[in-house]
Amino acid sequence: MSLRICTYNIHKGFSQFNRRMVIHELRDRLRQLEVDIVFLQEVQGMHFRHAARHPDWPVEPQHEFLARDIWPASAYGGNAIYDHGHHGNAILSRFPILTSHNQDVSDHRFERRGLLHCEISPGPDLPTIHCVCVHLGLMAGSRRRQMDALARRMETLAGPDAPLLIAGDFNDWRNHAGVLLVDRLGVREAFCGSGGVPARSVPSRLPVLRLDRIYVRGLEVSASQVHFGQPWSRISDHAALTADLAWPS
Repeated sequence: MSLRICTYNIHKGFSQFNRRMVIHELRDRLRQLEVDIVFLQEVQGMHFRHAARHPDWPVEPQHEFLARDIWPASAYGGNAIYDHGHHGNAILSRFPILTSHNQDVSDHRFERRGLLHCEISPGPDLPTIHCVCVHLGLMAGSRRRQMDALARRMETLAGPDAPLLIAGDFNDWRNHAGVLLVDRLGVREAFCGSGGVPARSVPSRLPVLRLDRIYVRGLEVSASQVHFGQPWSRISDHAALTADLAWPS
C-alpha cells in the first residue's frame, strides 16, 4: 500500500502580500495533488472581517472548506487567537483520525505556535501513524525549545518503532531540525536522500530558502516533489511539498 502526503503553508487563504483571496483556487490545486494526508499551516479558523469584506468567503472554517468531499477526516489547532478570529495548523486525511491534540509551544506572547498531533488509522491491517503538523517560531532559540517539546512528546506517546510523520513550516534555514529530530526520533527528511539537504520552498516563484520539511519514520520514501512557480506562486509565498511513501516490505 502506498501513501501520498503534502505539506503547505497556505498564508491564510491569501496570495503573497495579501493581494487576492485565493482559497477557492487553493482548494482546486490541493485536490489535483491527489494526496491522502495534508499538513497545513496558517489556516484561518475564523475571521469576521474577511467574511464581511469578501462575499465568497467560505462560511465554514478553512480546513473544513478545503476537506469537503475529499478528505473525510480533519483536525484543527488554533494557535493565534485575536478579537476578530484565529488561525493555526490543520491536518486533512482520507483515513480516520483516532485522536487529535494541539499542544501550545508558544515561546513568547508575540508569536503563538502549536504542535497539532493526530493518530491516523490507514487500514485494518496497518499500524497507526502518528502525524504532527508544525509551524515553528522565527527565532532560533524558540525553534530549539519547540523542537525539544516535539521530541519529548513523541518519545512519550509514540514508541521507537511506531510510524511517524512530521511536516510543516520549520522556519529552519540553518537546518538544525535535521540534527535534533534525526538523532532523537530516528526520522529522515523526505528530500535529503543519501547525504542531501532539504528542499528549497520559499519564495514559491523561485525557491531559495529551505523552510518547509517532511520527516518520515517507519515508511519508505519513493518520491518527493516541490510544487513551485505558476500556478502555485499565485496562491502562497511557500511552495507545496509532496512525498510518496510505501510500507516497508
